[in-house]
Amino acid sequence: MQNIKETILKNQFLFSKVVSLNPTLESIVQMDFSFDNYQITKELILDTEKFSQFVNSKIQKHSALFGVGGYLEQRSLYQRSEIFGNNISQHSKNIDLQIEEPRTLHLGIDIWGNAGTPVFAPLNGIVHSFAFNDNFGDYGATIILQHQLEDCIFHTLYGHLSLADLQHLNKGMAIEKGQIIAHFGQPHENGNWPPHLHFQIIIDMQMKEGDYPGVCKLSEQHYYAHNCPDPDIILQMMHFVK
Repeated sequence: MQNIKETILKNQFLFSKVVSLNPTLESIVQMDFSFDNYQITKELILDTEKFSQFVNSKIQKHSALFGVGGYLEQRSLYQRSEIFGNNISQHSKNIDLQIEEPRTLHLGIDIWGNAGTPVFAPLNGIVHSFAFNDNFGDYGATIILQHQLEDCIFHTLYGHLSLADLQHLNKGMAIEKGQIIAHFGQPHENGNWPPHLHFQIIIDMQMKEGDYPGVCKLSEQHYYAHNCPDPDIILQMMHFVK
């Protein structure tokens, strides 16, 4: 697995942008959704409209185009949905009972921005799989691409997309570097989140199709951090954060 990370790093110059950004004219701001951020309250994250307003206000405050971040960030956000094994979502019946360790550790980088923002393929590849993961707090419309770089095969996952982007896809379809493959989705089609892209690198898909965990238990960090290396080795965005 380490060889794949090293291969990507060695060939960083080959990758094109996943989202359009001119760092000399446009800025990005780092978003903090960790447990340490006192502004991330239960009331905020359970209300998608208020949550969206909060995200937009942070981006606008810094006159930024995107808000970014979140790799291996332990987040309180996932308390909003039962799919992460939490016990305080608005749909939960037993709010005082925690049965098992919840999933709180984020495995991708999120790029928060306007719905409809185009998403580009960073490298040639094929469509591995796609799905509409239509649950509250889930990925919503999701695309997974498979790439080969030298003798290494790896995958990139794009979550919270526009549902229309899935309509003309076929498994095994060739994708060219720089091709528009998707757009940031609206809350009703992106798992009920403020518009953003979840971008993740996955080495071993573990036979999964159209879905792969984007959040893991803290106790599982060792495995998932190796199987899902820092997406910024492809995005190359975090050094532009102000």
